[in-house]
Amino acid sequence: MTNPNSSTHLDYFKDAFRRFLPNTQAVSLASILIACFGLIYYLSDSLMPVFASIVIAYLLESVVNKIEKLGMPRFFAVCLVFSGFMTGLGFLLFYLIPIVSQQTVDLIQNFPDIFNRAQHEILRLPKIYPKLISENRIQQITLAAQREILTYGQTILSLSAASVMGLVSTLTYLFLVPMMVFFFLKDKVLFINWFLKFMPKERNLTIKVWQEVDMQIGNYVRGKVSEVVVLWLVSYITFVSINLNYAMLLSVLMGLSVIIPYIGATLVTIPVILVAYFQWDLNADEFMYVVIAYSVIQALDAVLLIPVLFSEAVNLHAVAIIIAILFFGGLWGFWGIFFAIPLATVVKAVLTAWPKIDNLSNENTP
Repeated sequence: MTNPNSSTHLDYFKDAFRRFLPNTQAVSLASILIACFGLIYYLSDSLMPVFASIVIAYLLESVVNKIEKLGMPRFFAVCLVFSGFMTGLGFLLFYLIPIVSQQTVDLIQNFPDIFNRAQHEILRLPKIYPKLISENRIQQITLAAQREILTYGQTILSLSAASVMGLVSTLTYLFLVPMMVFFFLKDKVLFINWFLKFMPKERNLTIKVWQEVDMQIGNYVRGKVSEVVVLWLVSYITFVSINLNYAMLLSVLMGLSVIIPYIGATLVTIPVILVAYFQWDLNADEFMYVVIAYSVIQALDAVLLIPVLFSEAVNLHAVAIIIAILFFGGLWGFWGIFFAIPLATVVKAVLTAWPKIDNLSNENTP
């Protein structure tokens, strides 16, 4: 006799295959996603300038659209937005990066003094807690840590001079990326029409998923860029007013920390607190000012800035965010971490739209 439960499970899988395989929209969407994933995964090193240009053009497109709605022709709107982009890029290359680089070098060069002071404080522990740790053990740990810190510091200092290919790649990016951004903005319709020639005629599902992804990714990335800039400016003004050393470097780290949710804020706390501690002291008023200011900035970011900037962005569970960071960061490094949440949004949009394949099929059936 046939087991009723086995028959039910078999009918379920048959029905699932019947719904999926004949549906050309589902197959097309799956093919597009697999092709895009393979293209990015296998050609990311070669085509990274192209991918970077597409992302930047995508971000600037919303600004171009807003200016167009004011009555300005698209070509002049593109020129205006592109000029602003090049101004920001020039500020980044010729002002911000040199300052951050110099402060990084200064901090690394001061590592021996910082380490000696830390060692002096650590050597007091055996006198305070003689039963827990010995002085010989402390000396062994500090010597090992000193060797590691000096090694890492020398490595960082030699990175800029050691890689000629890295310099060539940077110059290539600086030339190709702005040029491609301009043409992607100016000839947007031309590129879209060319791309649609390779798309299937029945693409309602793909369009539906793209509209969802476009809204969510656009809101997220533009909000994240705004959050980075606001947090950097507020932190820099605050640190300068307190006379904290390496204010530009620490404020840039504060801004970039929001790229990695939960983890970034935790990691950036360590250098801010350590710099304040070694500049003054644990009992100094200035140290408490830094701690209070840092806490207020993080609280305002969580309570005020994030709800305002990401009010329309999709909500993802904390576990989903961490898994996305680990997975996409392992695939594409820094850029995988930066786009982990948008890519997770893509996955969620596809999974949300997928159960509605039958509805789309019924709509297309006469």
